[in-house]
Amino acid sequence: MSSLQLDVAIEQLRLAKPFRISGHVFEMADIVVVTLRDGVHSGRGEGGGVYYLGDDLHHMLDAFDTARTRIEQGPSRSALREIMPPGGARNAVDCALWELEAAQAGVPVWQLAGLDAPKPLLTTFTLGADSAEIMAQGARDYADAKAIKIKLTGELDLDIARVAAIRQARPDAWLGVDGNQGFTRGDLDRLVAALHEQRVSLLEQPLARGREADLAGYRAPLPIAGDESIVSLEDVAGASGRFDMINIKLDKSGGLTEALLMAAEARRLGLGVMVGNMIGSSLAMAPAFVLGQLCDVVDLDGPTFLAADRDPAVRYSDGTIWAGPEVWGGGIAIRP
Repeated sequence: MSSLQLDVAIEQLRLAKPFRISGHVFEMADIVVVTLRDGVHSGRGEGGGVYYLGDDLHHMLDAFDTARTRIEQGPSRSALREIMPPGGARNAVDCALWELEAAQAGVPVWQLAGLDAPKPLLTTFTLGADSAEIMAQGARDYADAKAIKIKLTGELDLDIARVAAIRQARPDAWLGVDGNQGFTRGDLDRLVAALHEQRVSLLEQPLARGREADLAGYRAPLPIAGDESIVSLEDVAGASGRFDMINIKLDKSGGLTEALLMAAEARRLGLGVMVGNMIGSSLAMAPAFVLGQLCDVVDLDGPTFLAADRDPAVRYSDGTIWAGPEVWGGGIAIRP
């Protein structure tokens, strides 16, 4: 690839209302939008960082400053993995490289990635932690949702009540829960039994990052997924024997390039694959939608929490997400 011009814009995404998980409440997020130009075409990527790894706006901006010269030399996507560490900054650059290359070749990103033409994907819609009654009403309000993800807080009795109330409100829906590191090994037997009783289909990251060994050999009647524990490709091997599935997020992995490698390695090891998202707009969901074509579970509802999204935007319909070529990566010659 020839020399490039790197532009980095800082934006602030505001949520329509506060969103609570275990140990954190989100009201807004500072993100970066990268544009790479070759003088004829351009490509874009959005990065939001990873709050629990200290990958915030300042960290991302420092990463751009450190790598700017080498980025503007026009590296390949594989070379970028050596130039920048995993995280939001590399995610933004990597996705911009994908879209730029697609525009240069006149083909969509999915074709560059060697995938079949994309299809709409069933996605989860997430309920932030609140009282059992409010969360149950939220589940009813998700009238079109076929799959619902429930944020828990580690308050075991309350969490069990939350799940029971949501199941009663939506007996038809696929349910998954996200512990966001809020539980201990001693909580697991009771938690898992209660989830199984309520026909919950997935338990995500119940224990703290760094406590993965506590899950070694643990048998549960529902799959357990690693999220915070699984950042990049080097973490995937350690998931075997501890998790049944890995949750890949482009902001963690450092972009679609690494994410595709992680998915392939997970499959090789017999692990399930999930794609998730941090706070992000449609520009962040569209590359993850490409990865989602390979996944067992898709959680790409980030824009539904925003006070305002981008235009054009991904479309949500009848419980699915669709990211058309006009949103990102369609092989369209986007002029500088």
